[in-house]
Amino acid sequence: MRIGFIGAGKMGFTLGKYLVEKNLTEISKELDYSVSGYYSQNIESAKTAAAFTDTNYYDKLEELINACDIIFITVPDGKISEVVRQLDEFGTIKGKIICHTSGALSSQVFSGMNNMIYGYSVHPIYAVSSKTESYKNFSECFITIEGNEEKLDIITMLFRQFGHNMEVIKCDDKVKYHSAAVFASNLVVGLYHMSVELLKECGFSLDKANCALKPLFINNAKNIYNCNELKDSLTGPVQRADVTTIRKHIDVLDDNSANVYKLLSNELLSIVNTEKNESYKEIQDILGGQK
Repeated sequence: MRIGFIGAGKMGFTLGKYLVEKNLTEISKELDYSVSGYYSQNIESAKTAAAFTDTNYYDKLEELINACDIIFITVPDGKISEVVRQLDEFGTIKGKIICHTSGALSSQVFSGMNNMIYGYSVHPIYAVSSKTESYKNFSECFITIEGNEEKLDIITMLFRQFGHNMEVIKCDDKVKYHSAAVFASNLVVGLYHMSVELLKECGFSLDKANCALKPLFINNAKNIYNCNELKDSLTGPVQRADVTTIRKHIDVLDDNSANVYKLLSNELLSIVNTEKNESYKEIQDILGGQK
């Protein structure tokens, strides 16, 4: 199976390099494949990606289509539909396996194509922050796949052979699935930023705020990663049923911060065993929740 990439950004670099490296180092593989190379509207980007992965670059989209059996669309989400329309103009796309790597879009983006293809969304739950470094830890990521059942085993096999944890999901669940990933990644950054701003209001410099919070942040992440049950990683006033401290926190926060505090503290109540302490009823009243 010959694999090609349309788009030479961070994901294209990372996934291409990862597959090339795995193909060179893994002795036994379920799926025999090779990475053919890259096409990009920016030819220099395609050339750079090809040089980085020791593969080819293609001047024309049709050349990549003809050279490949599996095509990964690794362009920004807003460009995927445009690429799909371009692909549909070539009759030689018929019968190919086409994948995009968007977290938010489903395989339905391929549904309007006149040519019969096998379409999939393949999303790594992984923060691709660098074109040239992110491939090194890509084997750790969890991968979700959804799309046409007929060739699904080929796509799952591609990643299963390298030990990835995977889940095949339904098309209708794709957006909710992606929102879950955003909660665990991007929105956490927002919460961290709120913490920094609160410390700055207390007179901390930005450097001192980060110095204080980063160890707390990383150790808490490690506790979540290592715990058997989420409740085992929980500390703080909700876990202790500390009514007085919770009241004091809410009193000193502005409306926006207080609302976030109440919402997330209320969520924590669904993790702890509230039946063991009558104070949790009072906390529920303070937070205005129904957990």
